[in-house]
Amino acid sequence: MLELLATPYLIRALVALVLISINAALAGSFTVFRGQSFLVAGAAHAALAGAALAIVLDVYGVFHMHPLMGGLIFAVLMALSAGYVSREGKSERSETAIGVAFAISMALAILFISLIPEYSSRAWGLLMGDLMLLTEGDILLMLIATIAVAAIFVLFYREFLFISFDMEGAIAYGVRAARYNYLLTVLIAASAVVILKGVGAILIYAMLIAPAAAAHEGARSINSVIALTFLIALISGLVGIAVSFLYPLSPGAVAGLIAGGVYFVKILKRG
Repeated sequence: MLELLATPYLIRALVALVLISINAALAGSFTVFRGQSFLVAGAAHAALAGAALAIVLDVYGVFHMHPLMGGLIFAVLMALSAGYVSREGKSERSETAIGVAFAISMALAILFISLIPEYSSRAWGLLMGDLMLLTEGDILLMLIATIAVAAIFVLFYREFLFISFDMEGAIAYGVRAARYNYLLTVLIAASAVVILKGVGAILIYAMLIAPAAAAHEGARSINSVIALTFLIALISGLVGIAVSFLYPLSPGAVAGLIAGGVYFVKILKRG
């Protein structure tokens, strides 16, 4: 048993799970506060297009770029466009822009992948994701991105809270709301890319939104929502990894089911 726990791929999976849980606690919580859960899906699929383009450029010898870096660039561009149309708190326009970006991103992803059919599995792997298949390079990028995201959240925590709950009030109070709105939107997109590699675009909602939504039900304070989100994401992931050792099941899928199940249990208890 101890030998199993010391295997490199399991250690990488556990490190990735902690990083994913941190991103879920920070970006996931603020996504729920803002009511912009669709942003996560848009960022994830924009990242898929960016990753596919990075692979195309690598295969054709233009230059080498890690697929996650390409994904991050595309996700940030999508987030900036969403932040632009929602700079005055118009969430409806933001959702529309994200929906259009979602469609364009998927079209680009399929187009890029069609150029490299023999390497398509590298890009489509981001659609499904697998905690057990992460490389040291993946972990390093996830770690750097998570540290950057966490540091910025700590620096501008109060400003992010203000614009998340009262954008118009923040503008009236003299807060540079548009600037902080852009920054927060970009951070959410970056967190989505961090989680993307571990659980895939399909399950991105399960690990970034479901834990935060579950924690939001019945929580007594903002800090308790963030702490509970981290715990729900972490415990769900640990159970998913444990189950994957016993049965041929995806750890991300099991974790997603547990996180989603916790949310619905809380909804039923509240009702």
